[in-house]
Amino acid sequence: MIDKIKELIAEAEAFKAQTKEEVEAYRIKLLGQKGLVKQYFAEFKNVANDQKKEFGQAINKLKQTAQDKVNQLKEELDNNAPETSISGDLSRPGEPLIIGSRHPISIVKNQIIDIFSNIGFNVSEGPEIEDDWHNFTALNLPEYHPARDMQDTFFVQTNPDILLRTHTSSVQVRYMENNQPPIRTISPGRVYRNEAISARSHCFFHQVEGLYIDKDVSFADLKQTLQYFTTELFGKSKIRLRPSYFPFTEPSAEIDVYWGLETETDYKITKGTGWLEIGGCGMVDPNVLTNCKIDPEEYSGFAFGVGIDRIAMLLHQIGDIRLLSENDVRFLEQFKSAL
Repeated sequence: MIDKIKELIAEAEAFKAQTKEEVEAYRIKLLGQKGLVKQYFAEFKNVANDQKKEFGQAINKLKQTAQDKVNQLKEELDNNAPETSISGDLSRPGEPLIIGSRHPISIVKNQIIDIFSNIGFNVSEGPEIEDDWHNFTALNLPEYHPARDMQDTFFVQTNPDILLRTHTSSVQVRYMENNQPPIRTISPGRVYRNEAISARSHCFFHQVEGLYIDKDVSFADLKQTLQYFTTELFGKSKIRLRPSYFPFTEPSAEIDVYWGLETETDYKITKGTGWLEIGGCGMVDPNVLTNCKIDPEEYSGFAFGVGIDRIAMLLHQIGDIRLLSENDVRFLEQFKSAL
């Protein structure tokens, strides 16, 4: 039996392999749980006492030789393995890229900006935290004016002079203070009002307000501009201007666009009338021009403001305005292909 072990030692020393599979098969044959080394160790108790020392040394040498040979061959095969790209197989299909989506508010805002840019309007922006002068007083709303109650305001801390803007008209005031006519600008942005949250209204929403000041500007210019805007955005040219009141414009009007009653969402948004109010407009009050150091005797102008949220609801058939601010991924993923 000792001679057989010595033959296996010589065989292990001379063993060669071309693949890792051959090495593994040889390891199992000699060193596995049912391998020859285990079998010889099991026979140790049956060996005569005078032969146990030599027999044990032979088994240990076989085990060590076989283990060294297996380790050597594995290392050689690893070193000789062909190099592969750190990216793996470059011929296999790539992982699908996750496409982001634009928010419906951003989509509609960009559409509106493009429409007015085509007729010469630039974009102006201002702070969301405003002071009383730019948000109210300069817009013909002096302190204790009853029209201030039309807009329930969020004031910052206990300072009655600092507030969250209730409209982007404050941006127009800042623009007029720093620019002389002719002025042709739109002011998109988020505004805040202390209103009850429901499917149709929220305590914060988005507006785009426009301002045009030049010599001999008339109400006809305002109507034609709004007609162009609604036709470009909605593909519908039927609008109506209902007399209204705004402290900073005179005369003033509400802007309604006729959408129709084709779907359940149309009924819900338009309250079953087919008409949807999208904003307000009017001729800039001379007092506002004076407050911004523009001569009302020489210049006149019009202003308008439209709600981006309601327009987004209409264009994308969104029945609840709260969906626009809840950041539900299931809702936002619907706009992946939108520009």
